[in-house]
Amino acid sequence: MEPSLEVIEATAHPAPVVSLSNSQKAAVIVRLLVSEGAMPQLSGLSLAQQERLVRQMADLSHIDRRTLSHVAGEFAQTLDNLALTFPRSVSGALSMVEGHLSEEAREHLRNMSENEGPPDPWRRLKGMEPERLKPLVERESAEICAILLSKLPVAKAAALLAELPEDRADVVAHAVALTGSVSADTIQRVGQSLVAQLDAQPVPSFTGAPADRVGAILNAAASVTRDRVLEGLTAKDAQFAGHVRKAIFTFDHIPKRVEPKDVPRILRGVDPETTIVALASGMELSPLSVEFLLENMSKRMAEQLREDAEARGKVPGAEGEAAMAEVVTAIRDLADLGEIRLIPTEE
Repeated sequence: MEPSLEVIEATAHPAPVVSLSNSQKAAVIVRLLVSEGAMPQLSGLSLAQQERLVRQMADLSHIDRRTLSHVAGEFAQTLDNLALTFPRSVSGALSMVEGHLSEEAREHLRNMSENEGPPDPWRRLKGMEPERLKPLVERESAEICAILLSKLPVAKAAALLAELPEDRADVVAHAVALTGSVSADTIQRVGQSLVAQLDAQPVPSFTGAPADRVGAILNAAASVTRDRVLEGLTAKDAQFAGHVRKAIFTFDHIPKRVEPKDVPRILRGVDPETTIVALASGMELSPLSVEFLLENMSKRMAEQLREDAEARGKVPGAEGEAAMAEVVTAIRDLADLGEIRLIPTEE
């Protein structure tokens, strides 16, 4: 079958590349990716950009192969020349580095980012630490708490829910089931109200309770200094001294506060020579802690450490306390990072 005259003419004179706007080219690329099963993430675009993209896709009827090839080639060339992209807003840049900034800087920059566009209270609430949001879930109604938890990242919502008493947590969790019919306008007003409450409260200058801060200082102090300070605190404020005693964690507390399964992980983070010095000193000053550590590691490792510690002999007081303090610091660091859990002290 011979080709028709029309086909011959079309081959000899291919249709010119259709001129498209940048918005239309974006629509073509998105349509191409969708057809290949590689749907791009579009939720990061503004509402106006998303709307414009969908309208362009609706307006385009068909694109010939030459135009598609030309647009795809331009797109590939742009990607090939692109090394880095930066968010063109304070809020976008903040989301990339906020985990490395101080709380004061984060708060300042979040407030600054509000000036870039319509204020979004939920953007600020999502960026806050659970500790800052905790007072809200403790005093607000279950319905308000349910909206707050539903809008937060799952990890933060879970951390806040875990802090609630069991009966309160059950009520709040059930209230989440009732949030499906809440209007967007109501959710926005709730967010604005919560942000206003938090803005009315000064950001604490220190993290952690006063007793915890004193306890952390005394953890690193020599036992003589620790005992003297506690004695003085007890004479001045017995209740505060009691809280400080609960916050103190020393080498002696290891058997009561550390989970046996966590011992190998803890000692991996301590210099081997420091571990030997700590055990040698502890054999005299805190034998129960030493036995606890040795019993909860491999038999071969325990025998080796015991031999090395016994061979080390008597350790000078300051050197031994410094080594035991390093073991305690390793434990507290892992606990602060959430990698191990310390057994709570008895009231």
